[in-house]
Amino acid sequence: MTKAMRQSFIDNFDEDKERTPSSDQLQKMADSWVASEILYREGKTLGVDRGDETIRDRIAYKMQLLIFDQIRVPRPTDEQLQAWFAENHARFDEPERVSFYITPPTDQATAQRQLEDIVQQRESEELQNLTRAILARPVASLTASFGDNFRDGLLTMPEGEWKMLQSKDGWHVTRLDSRRPGNLASLDKVRDDAARIWHTEETRKLAWEAVKRLKASYQVRYEQ
Repeated sequence: MTKAMRQSFIDNFDEDKERTPSSDQLQKMADSWVASEILYREGKTLGVDRGDETIRDRIAYKMQLLIFDQIRVPRPTDEQLQAWFAENHARFDEPERVSFYITPPTDQATAQRQLEDIVQQRESEELQNLTRAILARPVASLTASFGDNFRDGLLTMPEGEWKMLQSKDGWHVTRLDSRRPGNLASLDKVRDDAARIWHTEETRKLAWEAVKRLKASYQVRYEQ
């Protein structure tokens, strides 16, 4: 693996060149390329490319199909599925959600004037058009978009009242419209979906282990 190839991973990570991959992300991309190269070479050895003018990735994909075709994963036992569900139940839980209106971020003084106008029902048409309705937003996602303080403040607001709240981007005038509690999923209600996802993940895990066994017969050199 050449330095130029590793640099191409970095260059292609973000088209706008605003972010660069972390060392872990870069290593994952390198590992993925190495695995693809190994599958390609194994495929060439087996002759799966005969009569096929496709590129390297196509041959590696054929090897993936061959590996997956040889994998047989039995149905999970009840104990296996219960243990897996205990670790992954959040993927099936219905999260707590909130619906609210929010004005664009601004400074505190402007937000105060906007609040007074909204309460007195004299806000401008422009402000009405800029005010967004955010419907059924998972509470867990609020921090990333608005910050902890905004999330905590929103959850303590009475429904139907306009209030000022500060997010990480500035001050807003906000009205909480509704708050819907979350619901913990039970295995009995999602058993079929859980078993299907478990089967898919087990198949992928065994396939990756097969690739790693192939990798053991190769020497991978990283150019410094």
